[in-house]
Amino acid sequence: MARPGVRATDAKKINSELFTLTYGALVSQLLKDYENAEDVNRQLDRMGYNIGVRIIEDFLARTSTARCTDMRDTAEKIQSAFKMYLGVNPTVTSWSSASDEFSLLFDQNPMTEFVELPESCLSLKYCNLFCGIIRGACEMVQLEVTSWFVQDSLKGDPTTELRVKFVKKLEDAMPAGED
Repeated sequence: MARPGVRATDAKKINSELFTLTYGALVSQLLKDYENAEDVNRQLDRMGYNIGVRIIEDFLARTSTARCTDMRDTAEKIQSAFKMYLGVNPTVTSWSSASDEFSLLFDQNPMTEFVELPESCLSLKYCNLFCGIIRGACEMVQLEVTSWFVQDSLKGDPTTELRVKFVKKLEDAMPAGED
C-alpha cells in the first residue's frame, strides 16, 4: 500500500524505461568496443537474430496462433508482437504489388525515447536489433526474410520505417545423420 502523498508509479512504464536505458547502455558499450558503426550494426542484427530465434516460441505459446498463410498474415503477427513485447503498434503499409514486401511505420519507438545520435554516429542503425529479431523469428517458422530501416526518426526523418521482404519459404530439413 502506498504511503499518503506518494504517487503509485506504473510498473510497466518503469520496466519500459529501464529496458530503454539498458539498451542504450548496450549500444554505447558496443560503440566503444567496436569503434565502427557498421560493426555495431552487424552485432545488433546478430543479437536480434538470436533473440528472434528464442522469442518466437514465447509468442506462439502466448497467442496460440496457427502457421502464417501468407505475408499479410505474417505482417499482422509481427505487428501484434511489437504491441505485445514493446507496447507499440506499428502501422503495416506500403505493400509491394506482389504482396511479398511491406513496411512497418512507427509513430513512437520506446527504444529511442531518451536517445540523441551524435554526428559521428549517423551511420549507426540504432534499432537494428529489430531487423535481426524479425529475421530470426521468421526463420524459425520456415520463412526467410530480409529487413532493413528505410527511415529513422533519430536521423531527422519524419517517421521510422522498417521494411520487411519475403525471400523464400524454407523447407523442413532433418539434421545430418537422422532419418
